[in-house]
Amino acid sequence: MNKEFYKNFSIKGTNEKELEAALNEIIKGIEKPDLDSAEGMQKRLDAKIKPVRSLGVLEDIAVQLSGIQRTVFPEIKGKAVLLMAGDHGVVKEGVSAAPQDVTAQLFYSYLNGGGGINVLTKHAGAKLICNDIGIHGPIEPPELMANRIKNGSDNIAEGPAMTREEALRSILTGAKIASEAIESGINILAAGEVGIGNTTPSAALITVLTGCSVEEATGSGTGLKDDALKNKYNVIKKSIEINKPDLNDPIDILGKIGGLEIAAMAGAILQAAYQNIPTILDGIISSAAALVAAKLNPVAVEYMIPSHSSAEKGELIALKYMGLEPRMSLNMRLGEGTGAALMFHTVEAAIKVADEMATFETSGVTAGDF
Repeated sequence: MNKEFYKNFSIKGTNEKELEAALNEIIKGIEKPDLDSAEGMQKRLDAKIKPVRSLGVLEDIAVQLSGIQRTVFPEIKGKAVLLMAGDHGVVKEGVSAAPQDVTAQLFYSYLNGGGGINVLTKHAGAKLICNDIGIHGPIEPPELMANRIKNGSDNIAEGPAMTREEALRSILTGAKIASEAIESGINILAAGEVGIGNTTPSAALITVLTGCSVEEATGSGTGLKDDALKNKYNVIKKSIEINKPDLNDPIDILGKIGGLEIAAMAGAILQAAYQNIPTILDGIISSAAALVAAKLNPVAVEYMIPSHSSAEKGELIALKYMGLEPRMSLNMRLGEGTGAALMFHTVEAAIKVADEMATFETSGVTAGDF
């Protein structure tokens, strides 16, 4: 399913059964990366003038990219951060120190080039593609709302965040956005988001999907402390209790205790894997989305590249559950895709090592068993 498919497929005008069928085609179409290409890259790296495996994470990434691109000579042709925006009705429960209007205000700042993510994508030579999936109020011009599913996720402390149909629409909207980016020449994506209150549904998703406790998955978000943080714990526990998500159905879990922009991120990750494209994860929000994608097809994990270790502790639980670990420790918790944007540099460095570093044979350096 590529850009041409999405041109002819009406995400907003299609019924639930057809949406399920379209998503299942993506899920079932994800293939494992090519082992021969990955092994070929490791042989290239082992021939370089260095002790075997001494470049650690750089070698891991180069090998992963070779498997994903199915060649021993992978290359980065275009980079983009897909930033999904959405609001959350659960903010009325006091789970965020920032007011909900900040989501739209930040979204405008990204469009105007003033955000932290703008600085870091520009520094990385990457595009920033901003998408309104579920901001709660109108924004101008109306064209900016073309991908909006509805005006914010509903309050998970009172009922489901969205219907199953809305969850499917959100996932496929994210998939469509990823497909369009890939068709434009992008061959590595990064997951970004903005949404006041979205660490709450993310922690809820991580709790349910991994089986950890609410306290283990939940951080301070925008800076909650003491009683406010305890309230956040209680809101998440209440949300899980009243919604009773089906542990065997990732879409049900996502629809009941997730968020519109989280669903879109999950869809983008799945679509990227379907088209043999890696996605760099950011912090807790993208890790929650990645968990949903992994539950739908575990092979999708092989297309994920972790970036930094977020100060939001639930991210580490999500990554560990998927067999992943962060590659940088920067004490960041901004979101937006900022940590993922920084990872572009490391990914490109991994390829440069493979392409530009001398070998024992070409350099005259004595080889040995080291």
